[in-house]
Amino acid sequence: MTIPKSFLCNFQQCDLIIQDVVPTFQRYKVVDLTTYWIYADAAFLIPASAETANINAVVKPFQWPVWLGLAVSIACMIICLNVIQHYLDYRSTLMESFNQNEVTRQKSGRLPVDKWQTGKQYLYVFGNLLSQGGFCPSKWLPYRLAAGVWTLAAFFFVQAYSSTLFTYIVTPVNQPLITSAHDIAENSDIQLYLKKAGIPDAVISDKNNTGLNLKLHERLNSNPNSRCTLASDCINFITPGSKNVFLEASVYLKDAIREDFKKTGKCNLQMAKGTFMPVVSTFALSKNSPYTKNVNQGLLELQQTGLIDYWDLWFRPMPPQCTGNVHSGTKMPKNKLMPLSLKNLTGAFLVIAVGLSLSLLAFLGEKMTSIRERHRRHMQTNTGKQ
Repeated sequence: MTIPKSFLCNFQQCDLIIQDVVPTFQRYKVVDLTTYWIYADAAFLIPASAETANINAVVKPFQWPVWLGLAVSIACMIICLNVIQHYLDYRSTLMESFNQNEVTRQKSGRLPVDKWQTGKQYLYVFGNLLSQGGFCPSKWLPYRLAAGVWTLAAFFFVQAYSSTLFTYIVTPVNQPLITSAHDIAENSDIQLYLKKAGIPDAVISDKNNTGLNLKLHERLNSNPNSRCTLASDCINFITPGSKNVFLEASVYLKDAIREDFKKTGKCNLQMAKGTFMPVVSTFALSKNSPYTKNVNQGLLELQQTGLIDYWDLWFRPMPPQCTGNVHSGTKMPKNKLMPLSLKNLTGAFLVIAVGLSLSLLAFLGEKMTSIRERHRRHMQTNTGKQ
């Protein structure tokens, strides 16, 4: 609220004005202004964002190269485990046949391999990736090396995915119309409204303005209806789906949100996170009033005990359904939320690469040992026949 100059000139008619008196240099000349009793901010009232199911949140934690790398890793791991298992089963069967001096072959000429073990590789790979674990069907070193590496890499992927997924789930799909005054200046579709002759109007309409305030002043002048006589007239422009913004002290915007909820039963309005400017209010007494000192002392005691804030919450309660639509002037984070990239998960892929390399070396070692053992048995068989 503002006090008309004509009323200030005739201020001798009363001793104390209990309302929001914004301190200015001109008012200090004609009245005594008390210590501040309200500390608030001039904020923006905007239409509430519509809630939409956040279906895409399940894929947002990773960038597409990570998903591609994960798919390739899964395929490589399944193939690797299958090849190792088939070979080890083949070698085990061949060793037993040499011990028994009998080789059992199928019509195709291949040694039999247990088919149930092939399906185990898929269950093991996807089970670890889904944090379900899995049974390792082989006791051979190459197989267990590859399986162990996949268990460690899957742990990295699951932890990175789970910790990032929650952030995307709670992030609203439809972003607010604005987050700060800069969005109004940069977007020509957004129309700014404010109360005529109010403090925000005086600040923005200053002839010496530059930068952001100058852009906002030009935006106001582009619409002849941007300055409202009553605050309620400006609030009526803030409707769901519109791109209109109302600039006023946050305490009055909270009242507007509460009153709209009482009428409609819905939270159609919300406050933008970015504030425009700090706002303070005082009481006013007649010039050189003998009560100025006592009023100041009383206001300081009320501030110290927290009664003013308590009264504000008591007499102006915010509906619980709309609590999330009111912000305490906190600024939006400057860093935009980004999915995890290949650079972030290089360690997990490096573990897979190193593990598969070790498994391959162990596999080659087993292969060389098998060839040497087979050659030795073949020589012993030929010697026995002679």
